[in-house]
Amino acid sequence: MNTPTDLTSYIRVLKLASTPSWDEFSKVSTIAGLGIVLVGFIGFIIFAIMTFIPGGP
Repeated sequence: MNTPTDLTSYIRVLKLASTPSWDEFSKVSTIAGLGIVLVGFIGFIIFAIMTFIPGGP
């Protein structure tokens, strides 16, 4: 492992990184939020099905 080379590549990546615009941030957060809601809804549906099956929790 060549540490100086690794550190320079990390620094190069940090220099290229930039703060996202408000439009980009809102799109990413909306998509992530919809994904979280979808996974929660699927979990709730599975829970509801398992509740109505005999022997469920």
